[in-house]
Amino acid sequence: MTIDRCEYNITVYTENQVGLLNRIAIIFSRRKINIESLNTSPSEIEGIHRFNIVVVETEEVVRKIARQIEKQVEVLKVYFNPNEDVIWQEMALYKVPTDVIAERALVERLLREHGARAVVIRKDYTVFETTGHREETDKLLAVLQPYGLIEFVRSARIAIIKGSKGFHHKLREFERIEPGQEVSENDYLNSRDKVFSM
Repeated sequence: MTIDRCEYNITVYTENQVGLLNRIAIIFSRRKINIESLNTSPSEIEGIHRFNIVVVETEEVVRKIARQIEKQVEVLKVYFNPNEDVIWQEMALYKVPTDVIAERALVERLLREHGARAVVIRKDYTVFETTGHREETDKLLAVLQPYGLIEFVRSARIAIIKGSKGFHHKLREFERIEPGQEVSENDYLNSRDKVFSM
């Protein structure tokens, strides 16, 4: 019997605290799970950050990791989804020699075919940028290799959950179910001299 491992996107909503990234990374390293991609950014809620972590694992393992991450004090909520349940993109930058690319390639056609654009053009090099799935950014990488590719870098994945109504919605729902306690007056405030006297 084979156990299906696939790419999972783990979305973590957190307070922005120093040291949290390290503690989350330790959860993965203890279990010898490789993180394929990691991105952290502000979320739709001010003061709340969002991690997007990509791993190749079984659903059972990912569920356990999600529970472990949620135990961290600063973590508000963790979701995990396979690729088909998220909309995701990666960005890539390609640096090539300007003279070679200008002389040997139909640059406009190349950019159109790969949905790319030139972001920097200098005498010594040109930088192209494209966004898409890994296969799409890899295709342009293969095309540019023969032109003396100087540098290549790909960003971490960013992803939005298809079926999500947003974390704002979840917070409002939570507050409706478990409203904060009413602020009550302190009965002893006006008689503090008596309360605190020795």
